[in-house]
Parts: sequence; C-alpha cells; structure tokens
Amino acid sequence: MPSPNSAKPPGRPRTGVNDAVFAATLSTVQELGYARATVERIAAAAGVAKSTVYRRWPSKGALIVDCLLDAFGPAPLKGAGPAELMSSTIHWIARKIAEPGVGDAFAGVFSDAVSDPALREILSTRLQDPYRLALQEALGEPEHRVLFFIDVVVGVLLHRMGMTGEPMADADVDALVDMVLPHFAAR
Repeated sequence: MPSPNSAKPPGRPRTGVNDAVFAATLSTVQELGYARATVERIAAAAGVAKSTVYRRWPSKGALIVDCLLDAFGPAPLKGAGPAELMSSTIHWIARKIAEPGVGDAFAGVFSDAVSDPALREILSTRLQDPYRLALQEALGEPEHRVLFFIDVVVGVLLHRMGMTGEPMADADVDALVDMVLPHFAAR
C-alpha cells in the first residue's frame, strides 16, 4: 500500500503507452504483415498487457486507425494556389505511405473495412474526415470533389503497395501529380 506521502500512484506509469503501442504496431505490421499482426503480438512488442491495448482501442482496426492518425499527423497544406497545394498533398501522402509499416497498416485496415461496416465508419469519421475537411477549406472545393481527389490519390498509392509490396517511386508520384492536377486544379 502506498504511503500517504507517496508522489507516485500505484501501478505502472502510463506516459508513453500510446507511443509505445503505435511504434510496436507499425513494426509488427511491417515484420509480420497486417493479418498476422494481432493485438496480442502488438501488445507484447510494446511491452504492455493485451488488456492495456483493449482499454484504449476496442479492436485492431480502431488501433490501426489511431496509429495512422499519429503517423500522418496534421496535413501540411502548403501552396500558393490549388495546383501547388494538391501537388504538395500528393507528395506528402506518398511519403507517409512509404514509411515503414504505414502503407501495410493502411492497406490492411482498408481491406478489412470492405466487409466491416463499423470499421468503415471509423475509417471515414476518424481518418478521412479530418483531412477531407482541411482540404475542403484550403481548396474551397465541395465535399464530393475532395472525396474524389482522396479516392484517386490514396487508391493509386495503396494499389501500388498491394501489387508490388513497395511504395510508389518518386518519378511515378510526379507522374501521378501530372495526371491528377489537370482535372482537380482546373475548375
């Protein structure tokens, strides 16, 4: 029993648990693949109990979505106009998907969401909506056009990962920008 003068609460310190779990998630997904990266394996790699993970995230899919939010961070919406902003956004997404474990985690959770309506809702509201809203505001575009932009860019990048196991090469990202901009940057 802790003494009344004890400065530390009983139990393990909780600071850094999310960071440890997110790092373990990406490394486990990279090492074992999405399907074999179970919550139990992720928890072991993070050095925490499986119950610690499940207290924070109700499912592997919810964990992966929050891990991706952490990995992507806020969108760096930079550019002098719509074309420059979209170009920098495409390059940013491509770089993030190329980070170790990120593309694998993204593709895996996206694939699971096809047959899981609850996970689709989590992906839509927690992962896609914040970026969609930021792009809508920055571009002054309606929701349907921004959603189509996200679909085209992310779809192509994840397709490449799925077909080759590798992120898209820089030259191909530049070609993607050249193909996408005439449609989206011009009104």
